[in-house]
Amino acid sequence: MNRILFSLSLVLLLSTSAFAQQFFENVQKGEFGITAGGAHYFGDLNTRAAFNRPKPAVGLFFRKQFGNYVSLRLSGHFAQVGYSDKYSKNEFQRLRNLSFNSNIYEFALQGDFNFFKFIPQDPSHSFTPYVTLGIGAFNYDPYAYLNGEKYFLRPLGTEGQAIGYQGRKLYSTTALCIPFGAGIKYNLTEKVNISFEVAHRFTFTDYLDDVSTTYIGINRFQPGPNNTFSEAQLLQDRSYEIDKNNVLGIEGRQRGFSKQKDQYIIAEIGISFNLNSYRCPTAN
Repeated sequence: MNRILFSLSLVLLLSTSAFAQQFFENVQKGEFGITAGGAHYFGDLNTRAAFNRPKPAVGLFFRKQFGNYVSLRLSGHFAQVGYSDKYSKNEFQRLRNLSFNSNIYEFALQGDFNFFKFIPQDPSHSFTPYVTLGIGAFNYDPYAYLNGEKYFLRPLGTEGQAIGYQGRKLYSTTALCIPFGAGIKYNLTEKVNISFEVAHRFTFTDYLDDVSTTYIGINRFQPGPNNTFSEAQLLQDRSYEIDKNNVLGIEGRQRGFSKQKDQYIIAEIGISFNLNSYRCPTAN
């Protein structure tokens, strides 16, 4: 008897599902997904927007759909960025010899705008390009290596922030960004989509790379034990590693370009899962 009831229930469930799909319209309410790709930095160490040192990036997102063209996306990313003057073709930068790396933790709210109507499981509306624009906040903390050891640069005050030189203060490790980009999305099945997106982040900080203004001079930093060179002295100006007779770190000499904020970009492939519902189609 139990087997008969189970069989009848299964038949009823499948029949109801088939009826719903045949007589009701499939409506995409939203998506949740994961992404993986690469990130790249642009700023005082990468002034010519070279794409020669990408680093990994991963993300999670939830997208709320408002019709077939507009959606609102909440996303989180982990990315790594970094660069070195040794990759530059500019003679001054190669002599400056600065470098950095940083982990980035980003949260953003973005509006996505489809160019075409996007309806999962509808072959005639299974693909669309889109653009995205939003606002986000990210955490960063630049570091560099000296003699094989890792040093976070912000506490060292490499441009005099730690001693308040000319009113300079330690910068925050949290900043705002504006993600702006474009992508394409393709529906594979009723539940699954794939996507590819490239989005540029315009930031509101010039210290993602710990480089912004001018040198303050090696003598303004506290020396190490027994009057040896401290980590701050050795990391604020590394031109001595290239040419000991042509050291750049003279007080007032340009170290970075403060009028232009740092930026980064994320290119990623994503897979997402649709949150669907059914509704009665509107009569023409």
